[in-house]
Amino acid sequence: MARIAGVDIPRDKKVKIALTYILGIGNTTALRILKETRIDPEARVKDLSDEMITKLRREIETKYKVEGEVRRDVQNNIKRLIEIGSYRGLRHRLNLPVRGQRTHTNARTKKGRRRPVGLKKGKPVGKKG
Repeated sequence: MARIAGVDIPRDKKVKIALTYILGIGNTTALRILKETRIDPEARVKDLSDEMITKLRREIETKYKVEGEVRRDVQNNIKRLIEIGSYRGLRHRLNLPVRGQRTHTNARTKKGRRRPVGLKKGKPVGKKG
């Protein structure tokens, strides 16, 4: 298994697909990287030589933001929105959908499991007598 930017990329996939397993690299970026390093996008990862993998690794590390940097940037952007008190920051802080989705129904992924209304704490449920 080839390891690039701290990610084990799958051996049996084509290089152009395998590179997309790295956060921050999509289809277009993967094709651009392969064009710059002169590696065939249709080749399988297992068929690449160590030299080619080193060339890929060097290209990605020097010219692109990937993995940890991307995650850090996203977290900093969210933190900034919260600090300036924007509406989107408020939605992030309340752990609700940010992009205008409805919340009357749905949004269970963000809001969590439904909590029943009207149950008293400490009272056993469903027992008689």
